[in-house]
Amino acid sequence: MADILKRNKALSVNPLKASQPIGGSLATLGFNRAMPMLHGSQGCTAFAKVFFVRHFREPIPLQSTAMDQGSSVMGADENVVEGIKTIAEKSRPALITILTTGLAETQGADVHRNVREFREANPEFADVAVVAVNTPDFTGSVETGFAATLTEIIRALVPDAKEAGTYPGKRKKQVNVLVNYMLTPGDIEALRDIFEQFQLRPVFVPDLSDSLDGCLTAEDFSPVTIGGTLISEMATLGDALATVVIGPSLANAAKLLEEKTGVPTYALDHLYGLKANDALISALAEISGHDVPERIERQRAQLQDAMLDTHFMLGQLRIAIAADADLLHAFVDQVQEMGAEVVAAVTSCNVPLLSRIPVASIKIGDLEDMELIGKANNVQLVIGNSHAVDTAERLGTPILRAGFPLYDIIGGYQKTWIGYRGSRQTLFDLANLVINYSHEEIPVYRSIYGQKPAGELTDYPLSCH
Repeated sequence: MADILKRNKALSVNPLKASQPIGGSLATLGFNRAMPMLHGSQGCTAFAKVFFVRHFREPIPLQSTAMDQGSSVMGADENVVEGIKTIAEKSRPALITILTTGLAETQGADVHRNVREFREANPEFADVAVVAVNTPDFTGSVETGFAATLTEIIRALVPDAKEAGTYPGKRKKQVNVLVNYMLTPGDIEALRDIFEQFQLRPVFVPDLSDSLDGCLTAEDFSPVTIGGTLISEMATLGDALATVVIGPSLANAAKLLEEKTGVPTYALDHLYGLKANDALISALAEISGHDVPERIERQRAQLQDAMLDTHFMLGQLRIAIAADADLLHAFVDQVQEMGAEVVAAVTSCNVPLLSRIPVASIKIGDLEDMELIGKANNVQLVIGNSHAVDTAERLGTPILRAGFPLYDIIGGYQKTWIGYRGSRQTLFDLANLVINYSHEEIPVYRSIYGQKPAGELTDYPLSCH
């Protein structure tokens, strides 16, 4: 069990975490014709939009209730109701999410009541789904905000089985797949391919691979998301064969979905490394009743070969990882599978999963904490988002960029990490970073029996004697 080291300073230096409203917005952007609206000042929304645009390099639909000094003091209920009405009139989205910020939560906003008031006053917009979620900046992270928003969307849009007449297995090939924030559009595309090899039809909730995959569209401009999970699909989740849940952060969402539909749940912590992907393939073979395809068997053998090829570089390598809990757990498992040592593990907030991560200690803090712990333990490689690049430079180590945001590389949002193929590529990337970099050189050995003049003495590596 990991020792959880809590914060012991009054401020964050080089912060690691991205806020809950950003996570909530990311979850919303995985649905078709959706619009997230942040209940707070315009600056809150502008900051989130910058994060998304730099990471995905795409136009991002994001709205704000634009709280000012007056509404912050006197109340901003009207901002919410009018904001929903304006978006519904102008953009006619299929889904609007109202995500609170630190300002709105501190004021004491009740966005759930605001949604009810909007419904009573504007029955003509009954076809527009509106979901309110409490996502204050001052607690949690992008991971918890994503999970909370997905939970509320399921609560609002998935009908109870008794009322809707759904039952598990009615759609004989459909499998619901709840995916957490750490799966990239590239990951979801690869995962769809794996499911389809078992002759299954996955319904991803949410589906960023269809909305933020960097695809040119025929439309010049759209005020809402193009692509993603159809809102109409949410009503069919109760007819699926099974639900596959990726990430412990989605435990509450998975529990709620199973309670509403009765569809059995297969929970997976992550899809990084050999053991984790074996669990996925075993689950899909059980759900589908099919044997594992030869193509997947070959990919597994390729990963095993890559593990042999890279263990010389990765075995006993001292690694520092800074990430939210689900991603931290995934990387810890994958590098420990190769015999590496995680000497610094830093995450943004305390969640139940941390106690299960197999490291000596986990620091809840920021990138300065990772730098100090890493320096004290002679770290040789850093894994973190683009904010950790300067930290790695000061530590004198290479960095594997992973997580959110990735703004100093092109195509980071599309990289595939999961599956046998993605895990294999990650091992190659890690090994290439350290192959001529971080392992200590063997000290030079000079024989005391050497008879040559001092100017002609040859240095021999210690291993030669």
